[in-house]
Amino acid sequence: MSASLTSPTTNAIASMVVPVVSRDGARSELILVQPADYPRHVLYWLPAMGVPAKHYLPLAEAFAAHGIALVLHEWRGIGSSDRRAGRRCDWGYRELLQADVPAGVEEARTRWPHAKLWLGGHSLGGQLSCLYASLHPDVFTGLVLIASGAPYWRRFPRGASILPAFLLASPLARLLGYLPGRRIGFGGNEARGVIADWSRSGRTGRYAAKGMQADFDQQLAALRLPVMALRLSNDWLVPSGSLEWLLGLMPEAPRQVGLVTSGQLAGQRADHFTWMKVPDSLAGQLAEWMDHSVVIRPHHREPA
Repeated sequence: MSASLTSPTTNAIASMVVPVVSRDGARSELILVQPADYPRHVLYWLPAMGVPAKHYLPLAEAFAAHGIALVLHEWRGIGSSDRRAGRRCDWGYRELLQADVPAGVEEARTRWPHAKLWLGGHSLGGQLSCLYASLHPDVFTGLVLIASGAPYWRRFPRGASILPAFLLASPLARLLGYLPGRRIGFGGNEARGVIADWSRSGRTGRYAAKGMQADFDQQLAALRLPVMALRLSNDWLVPSGSLEWLLGLMPEAPRQVGLVTSGQLAGQRADHFTWMKVPDSLAGQLAEWMDHSVVIRPHHREPA
């Protein structure tokens, strides 16, 4: 069953909410925004850490205006999710990558079987998009990243000043049962397993997920899907070195990188979150790239 939403942009854009159940029983809702005609592309979108899916509705409507459907994923523990992080409720990248994202992607594939399916995300969502695509390269046409890069501390100006955050976040989450992101001003209230996996990548520059056998170094290195990455000029959370490190983990993936300035955002500051309010120019740029991308199918065996 799905519920319709009223689009504030145009009656030609249809929005609906669709419930999904993950493989381990976790429940959440997808927000689907589609153009009036059958979409030529479908972009499955993973939000930033702690950001509810509904905050990307302006982005979804901007894509729909270009004939592209957007499926907004809801992170476990956020927004419509029926789980909340705590001492008795924990998860990590494994649950996100093996239970939640597959359930949503399957809904998108079933609903629009004849459209090209893309995967993308903002910040942590972009990182996990790369990890998921590396495990399932034959499912997607390519990757779309906005304000996303690896959190590796060595790739940040004055990185030594942020290293303590990666060293302390996981112990704090274990002590309290979760990371109180709402209180400290970073992310949402995050599961300690997610913070353990995230902080590991921040300390080492490498990706791993507790409970998963996947060698992400190997998987990412073999990925050959095209990637379009947009970096915001005033985004201190994703400096150029952060994005370069993430893309460098995928040396076989053809990539295009764009720098977004305030001139593309109606004069708004081009930082990590403000672009979400005025995404029209970004959606247009990405839509044009998606229409002209050449896909190199991988000689790539999925992990058991």
